[in-house]
Amino acid sequence: MANKIAFLGPVGTYTEEAALRYDPDADLRPYPSIASAGLAVLTGEADESVVPIENSLEGSVNFTLDLLIGQSGLFIRKEIVLPIEHYLMGKPGTRPTEVQVVYSHPQALAQCQGYLERNFPQAQQMASLSTVAAVTDAQASPVPAAAIAPKRAAALNGAEIIATGIQDVAANVTRFAALGKSDHPATGQDKTSICLTFDQDVPGQLYQVMGEFARRDINLAKIESRPTKQSLGQYIFWIDCNGHREDADMKEAIDAISKAVSSIRVLGSYPRWVATT
Repeated sequence: MANKIAFLGPVGTYTEEAALRYDPDADLRPYPSIASAGLAVLTGEADESVVPIENSLEGSVNFTLDLLIGQSGLFIRKEIVLPIEHYLMGKPGTRPTEVQVVYSHPQALAQCQGYLERNFPQAQQMASLSTVAAVTDAQASPVPAAAIAPKRAAALNGAEIIATGIQDVAANVTRFAALGKSDHPATGQDKTSICLTFDQDVPGQLYQVMGEFARRDINLAKIESRPTKQSLGQYIFWIDCNGHREDADMKEAIDAISKAVSSIRVLGSYPRWVATT
């Protein structure tokens, strides 16, 4: 039986493309939001979920970080890295000089901000639920409009491509995460994501945590903070580090850190993506 994979829809999004790369034979099921795609795993509607987690231009996708932090039963199983090329499209016959509104997902709008400022300085930028939804939003607009979306979205929605490769940086890539109820067995080339909190604001706390990794020669790939959403100035720290939670040195580091923080949770260990030249 085919693996049921929920993804941030609708059909035609970059997330669908990432899901197809992850499992070409899967039964793909689109969901309207990152949260609903992730929760589909917990409710049993899907075996796994594929959602965007980080872009090379705009950084982390906070909806995904918050989903994983807030749902203890979800784990990262794998990361999929996809080159992103944005297209500007609209109704057939739309002239660039007539465009008054540009629709897209907030991440795509941000990734094309320079292009929009140079070519459509007077156009209003409107957020859509997804890049594909932006195409239907533009087509339904009462004024001349365009959308930033994947190339496939034009064919799916009968839109005409106005411009190609409009992202501000050519080497634009997005990292997607495959989520499940368990993470991935060790492969020898892994990454582990962890979140942790402190109950007091004391100088050197984070330094102490990083020292536990450094003493065991564990490389930190990323560290950032998210608000706890309970009180201003309180944060949850997200850490990506090289290695698997079952590695002896990683186990030691996590055990040592757990004694210095108020909470710590492993969000998943999974095969680490490595760039090829």
